[in-house]
Amino acid sequence: MSAPVIRIADVSKKFVIRKDKSLKERLVNARRSRANAEEFWALRDINIEVHPGHTLGLIGGNGSGKSTLLKIIGGILTPTSGYVERRGRLAALLELGAGFHGDLTGRENVYLNASILGLTRAQTDLYFDSIVDFSGIEQFIDTQVKFYSSGMYVRLAFAVAIHVDPEILLVDEVLAVGDEPFQRKCLDRIKQFQGDGRTIILVTHSLEQVRQMCDRVVLLESGSLIVDGSPGEAVRHFREANAEEDHVEQESHDHLITISKVRTVDSSGKSANHYDVGDTLGVEFELAAETLVDDWAFGIALTDASGLLIYGTNTVLQNLEVGTLRGTRTVRFRFDQLPVSEGQYFVTVAVHPKMGRDYHRIDRATSFQVANTSTDPGVLALSPKIEIE
Repeated sequence: MSAPVIRIADVSKKFVIRKDKSLKERLVNARRSRANAEEFWALRDINIEVHPGHTLGLIGGNGSGKSTLLKIIGGILTPTSGYVERRGRLAALLELGAGFHGDLTGRENVYLNASILGLTRAQTDLYFDSIVDFSGIEQFIDTQVKFYSSGMYVRLAFAVAIHVDPEILLVDEVLAVGDEPFQRKCLDRIKQFQGDGRTIILVTHSLEQVRQMCDRVVLLESGSLIVDGSPGEAVRHFREANAEEDHVEQESHDHLITISKVRTVDSSGKSANHYDVGDTLGVEFELAAETLVDDWAFGIALTDASGLLIYGTNTVLQNLEVGTLRGTRTVRFRFDQLPVSEGQYFVTVAVHPKMGRDYHRIDRATSFQVANTSTDPGVLALSPKIEIE
């Protein structure tokens, strides 16, 4: 195996948080200021080696230390202890507009940013038209960047970064700012970099993006390294540790029928929250009516962690006659083979008349996890048969 292009050895980073509201208060009350200062360890004893050609994802909740670690790798912050070794030309997209001067035009900032990243003026001249073309902001290139939108900032910054021919590319969530066509354009270029054997370190909150793009993922929690392994392993650990159960209940508007005891069950009818692709999924809940109701129906919806509707149905759509309701009934939906990819999914349940407002609805009433070793992108887990004639 070739030598690592990045070595992070026993890196820790401490910040001192002061409660003084101004510099004047800090100077006047110097002794009290020191007493009130609090230490915050953003990172503790991080050890990582990254070899050429790999794409490493950094994931974790807000405040876990992802961006701090990326800035230390990029040389923007210095660690409190430990060290980082790096070899090869590096380009970094760490925050919106980093390296840009608001009073300079886009054209001037291209040359300024490119020089910071190591290009000569002659090299920038050679790449300039391609940079502007990729950014898609030709008509604003001679406008001061302080008048740019956030999306225009990102377009120009990314365009410069990818043209400096970096061996290492650091990306911190900035791609989420651009519009969808530009995001696809950026992801296509990153995939091209991967094909060229370049090293990429990516910080993002999009777990699906991590699963699709990275061959290795590090999970950070409160500044400590929790998992360093495959994308599936790290994402699964993060989702399980942060499983959401906070359902949103919509109360019955006339209290004719209410829902309770929502749960997911396995093929034997036992409560279950963890499934493999292809397992049997059951959803069951109780309905209760104190008086006789002859106009009623019930349904469910399955959504992913981003709120995307995966599937929904009800007894009206299924042309199922449910008769009348009085007292308590347990109702069930059963899916013999769960055809979704790995992730966390949520179940919404509702009871309603055949037409009109819900009697009772509970959004995200419960959730379940699906595990899958496949790295195929998308929501569906399919097993294609591929033939060549």
